[in-house]
Amino acid sequence: MREILIIGAGRSASSLIQYLLDKSEEEQLHLVIADLSLELAQKKTNNHPNATPIALDIFNEKERRAAIEKAAIVISMLPAHLHIEIAKDCLNFKKNLVTASYISDAMQALDGEVKKNGLIFMNEMGLDPGIDHMSAMKVIDEIREKGGKMLLFESFCGGLVAPESDTNLWNYKFTWAPRNVVLAGQGGVAKFIQEGTYKYIPYDSLFRRTEFLEIEGYGRFEAYSNRDSLKYRSIYGLDDILTLFRGTIRRVGFSKAWNMFVQLGMTDDSYVMEDSENMSYRQFINSFLPYHPTDSVEIKTRLLLKIDQDDIMWDKLLELDLFNDKKIVGLKNATPAQILEKILNDSWKLQPDDKDMIVMYHKFGYEIDGKKVQMDSQMVCIGQDQTYTAMAKTVGLPVAMATLLILNGKITTPGVQLPILKEVYLPVLEELEKYGVVFHSQMLPYLGYKYS
Repeated sequence: MREILIIGAGRSASSLIQYLLDKSEEEQLHLVIADLSLELAQKKTNNHPNATPIALDIFNEKERRAAIEKAAIVISMLPAHLHIEIAKDCLNFKKNLVTASYISDAMQALDGEVKKNGLIFMNEMGLDPGIDHMSAMKVIDEIREKGGKMLLFESFCGGLVAPESDTNLWNYKFTWAPRNVVLAGQGGVAKFIQEGTYKYIPYDSLFRRTEFLEIEGYGRFEAYSNRDSLKYRSIYGLDDILTLFRGTIRRVGFSKAWNMFVQLGMTDDSYVMEDSENMSYRQFINSFLPYHPTDSVEIKTRLLLKIDQDDIMWDKLLELDLFNDKKIVGLKNATPAQILEKILNDSWKLQPDDKDMIVMYHKFGYEIDGKKVQMDSQMVCIGQDQTYTAMAKTVGLPVAMATLLILNGKITTPGVQLPILKEVYLPVLEELEKYGVVFHSQMLPYLGYKYS
């Protein structure tokens, strides 16, 4: 039996573990599922004979190294900043490594040694980053092979709630780390390139600058700009492209409503609010409003945000129970962003029978034989339940598939890398189609960039 060590048994590991367990007899695999919580690791094994749950504190160097040394290959499903010590151990014991996280500077610094030892450290192997890279590079490579010249590339992705579980005015529920949603877009300006001109959107304007998308069978969506759309320009070989934009998908109206929190200052994570643990939700929102001797918190909120009582924006705030003076924050030394996250989690948490939905949308504009054309490619994936979510599926399955391909010698290029090579994206995308992760494409007249 070939031992696969999986470090981290959280939400994103569910489909990953199930896929490898389903293949374990045929592929002669034994999974060691390691987590700080032995109970969680046990739950994810489902008492399968080819899986062993273990408690592992990755800060315990002796335990960590012992587990890695025994493995044939290592998967780390931990937060990105915790990968590096695992990566160094993998280098030391000459083990291949797979993660779903962005390549950090510290990970990239290992590239020379990883190549020297003939190892593969495959990163960015999830949904976004991951499936976005693979599905984009497949089409871009095909366009180039036909002699086409890329003019435009737009890529959008969003973790949403499925239509049958869409039960609130925001048309949104948390399907991934809520903190990442609250802090989205912070830490600098959003930048992209449009028709050869660099464009910049500061955070306080980000959620008012959206592009609309139509997804067949699912209606209209909107997208706001990712912080750095140009990050992969050279990696994709698009240095001379005229338009490059990457964005996050939400249902129409979400961004305008979210902008209320931005304007109030509720998404700020840079300071702690005094006596936050005893603060009511009503006191929290009032903290951001000017004093008035007679106006209520509700009236002050509407005046500041310039919204009327019959505005859907107001209904969205009321739905969150923001003005309740009985609900207590209960978080000590909390930032505004942390308090907002707690309030939203009350309303937006996935219920046991809720289903989530992943939407990915690429636009490719190119010139071929003197003619400009556009191809749009869309993927929609619906989750099974609260455990086997579409998010867990689209993050975990590519990791599992790449792991098996490396283990079986089908992926051989050494180094610290992301999945942009044919030896990676062709077999993984083909395998993903068997699990319902399918892209549907259509050719269109070249429209250029509509977003100004």
